[in-house]
Amino acid sequence: MSVDSAFEIRYVDAVADAGLLHGWVTHPKAAFWMMQQASLGEVAAEYAAIAARPGHDALIGSRDGQPVFLMERYDPRHELSGVYAVQPGDVGMHFLVAPAETPIPGFTRAVILAVLDLLFADPLTHRVVVEPDARNTAVHALNAYAGFEVAGKVRLPHKEALLSFCARSAFEHAQRRSRHVH
Repeated sequence: MSVDSAFEIRYVDAVADAGLLHGWVTHPKAAFWMMQQASLGEVAAEYAAIAARPGHDALIGSRDGQPVFLMERYDPRHELSGVYAVQPGDVGMHFLVAPAETPIPGFTRAVILAVLDLLFADPLTHRVVVEPDARNTAVHALNAYAGFEVAGKVRLPHKEALLSFCARSAFEHAQRRSRHVH
């Protein structure tokens, strides 16, 4: 799947990608991914389970042939039932940028815009929902940049989260703004 000229997206292969993903999800910068102590086998099993779960996908984004981010797309009717009133066209999302020895300014912003571009490429997607850890202030700022609006704190099984939504129109505005910044 092509997102834009900068990124290529493919589905995760739970077995072949386990080593790569293990390095990402257990890295100290991925603390909010909640897999810090996971073994290689546990990571493979988690991504095999995601692949088997209806309405849930894991994808890897690459740039210049190098894997650089992980994203999950999920149906909030399954993952967030009872947390909020899911509307037709809602799609849930998680993303994780691979740890980098030399960070590139603006790279994470480019990733979130590419992820949202992929999600909104589906005409049935009207709104993207995220529920990052309430303590993850860096991702809250990134989400705001991409057009997400905070609905409020919610309690999930493993965390207190900041439920946020990005409507298609808010994302389109964020895209236009980002093009003027560069």
